[in-house]
Amino acid sequence: MKLSVIIVNYNVKYFLEQCLRSVLKAVKGIDSEILVVDNNSSDDSVNYLYPLFPSVIFISNKDNPGFSKANNQAIQSAKGKYILLLNPDTVIGEQTLLRVCEFMDSHPGAGGVGVRMIDGSGHFLKESKRGFPSPWNSFCKIFGLSAIFPKSSLFARYHMGYLRDDEVHEVEVLAGAFMMIKKSVLDQIGLLDEDFFMYGEDIDLSYRIILGGYKNYYLPETIIHYKGESTRKDIRYVKIFYQAMLIFFRKYYPGYGKIYSLLIRSGIYFRAMCAALNKLVFPETGRKKVKNRNYIVFSTDEMKYEDMFKSMLEKESKHNLYYIYHTDTKILISSNEVLINKEKNNYGLS
Repeated sequence: MKLSVIIVNYNVKYFLEQCLRSVLKAVKGIDSEILVVDNNSSDDSVNYLYPLFPSVIFISNKDNPGFSKANNQAIQSAKGKYILLLNPDTVIGEQTLLRVCEFMDSHPGAGGVGVRMIDGSGHFLKESKRGFPSPWNSFCKIFGLSAIFPKSSLFARYHMGYLRDDEVHEVEVLAGAFMMIKKSVLDQIGLLDEDFFMYGEDIDLSYRIILGGYKNYYLPETIIHYKGESTRKDIRYVKIFYQAMLIFFRKYYPGYGKIYSLLIRSGIYFRAMCAALNKLVFPETGRKKVKNRNYIVFSTDEMKYEDMFKSMLEKESKHNLYYIYHTDTKILISSNEVLINKEKNNYGLS
């Protein structure tokens, strides 16, 4: 078998439904399997999705063991030459998997491959290509030097901002949202480290791929990753993220453990102080303004899918959803072009 697609789900059944529909189109012509591991979702994900996707293999956990352990469950039973770890809140193109597999076929030294990710508004997600969180790279990220000099090869190595996002590059870290790895490489270096419950497991795996003598590549194949626009970047997120980085440092840089721990705490307090000052000095401009947007869904499917798209936008109360249904695809394409050109803040989702 050529490819095993593995998706870990937790309470995002509508996002996962959209993801699976895109994956099923993308695997046409590829000898493949799709495995979904559900981490004890409370939204009845499995019962909802199983009848819709009978060809998908569902693994239901009775608790939430975390992202790493859930992926390892599926990897151990996967039959594919290549393993794709894919987030449920993604949408991929019909040719994406074919092209990535072809790249892997033609690059025997490649251990893992990632792709160009954009959020739901079309903005490039910097985590698509990253460098290792070395002491210097971590310092630049925590204290904002990489944000001040986003294109610098000295200060912006964490997100490799000096590399063009529309070209193929050899990179250090792949994003766990889309990470294709050779099964033979995993057999050699081991599976995901289950000490990482949330965040950091992709960095650890990427590091071990390179330690194993292989290369990681970034390809400019575009996919949508919705979480990129909804992930909270508050102090709690910062703490969870850097705690994962601390696990990484203790594992590979034991001599830097205390120094990095101090660096993390200093960075967290520094960011908290900056956020407080920003709110105090600029109470209005410090807030992120959300523009009203009209999302237009063009579809030849029945209106039953309207609820799915409404659920995807339910947290964005200032946005409106318009569902346009017609059996004639040509009419939909024509309507799409007219409406998108007429209103720049309209977004056709299909």
